[in-house]
Amino acid sequence: MPIYGENKRATLTRGLLIAVALLAACSVPAERPDRLPPPIDPAAVPDAVPRADPIRAAGNTSPYEINGRTYRVLASAAGYAEDGIASWYGLKFHGRPTANGERFSVYGPTAAHRSLPIPTYVRVTNLENGREMVVRVNDRGPFHDDRLIDLSYGAALKLGFADQGTANVRITALPVAGVDDLRGGSGSGAPRYLQLGAYASVEAAEALAERVRRAIGESATVAPVETGSGLLYRVRLGPYSDGVQLERDQQALEASGLPRGSVVVDSVT
Repeated sequence: MPIYGENKRATLTRGLLIAVALLAACSVPAERPDRLPPPIDPAAVPDAVPRADPIRAAGNTSPYEINGRTYRVLASAAGYAEDGIASWYGLKFHGRPTANGERFSVYGPTAAHRSLPIPTYVRVTNLENGREMVVRVNDRGPFHDDRLIDLSYGAALKLGFADQGTANVRITALPVAGVDDLRGGSGSGAPRYLQLGAYASVEAAEALAERVRRAIGESATVAPVETGSGLLYRVRLGPYSDGVQLERDQQALEASGLPRGSVVVDSVT
């Protein structure tokens, strides 16, 4: 009888331990691995077409912290070129928002980078086979010391390394004219303005300033400046320390049929 009782207690104890283990396994979900998307023809993956997308505050917080490490976003992508290891990300992230709020597509010509401003257009060259394409950086990552850039699965397929997972690449930032930097600061500490125009006639400059005041309720300044072609009168709004307000003013100007203006940093032209 004592033996039966001990066996019964041992059985109950084992059952309780198994139940606790199962409960713990259910309460801590395992990390979902990335998944390989259905393959497509690499030729169906388009290159990104560089355009003057504004650099907004979204996705460009600097510094920012991931897994206890601090990263900083570059003030500018001008002249950036670097060699390193590229990887790709797939269905695990498909449809999820990227760092700037756009939706990730596994077949789109996009990429994630730790420090380039979002968006930046870069040419990616696979140093192992010579293939290259243009992608648009709209996300943050990869947060692994041995990797430089994360590409969409489609971009990796087009560059010829989707099957192997990683490749040695060179990335080169592409210059795009007319890009407005709408982040909170100018990067240099200098004040930023919206320059709406520069006129040889002070009357024309004053007329535009008055139209701006009537349309959006903000007072534009008219200031003379000497240039190589003579005296001009520039019309400007600002200075701005807040990129959000700058963008709001641009939208209000455009809605009123007025020029959006160009973002300038202590410009005299």
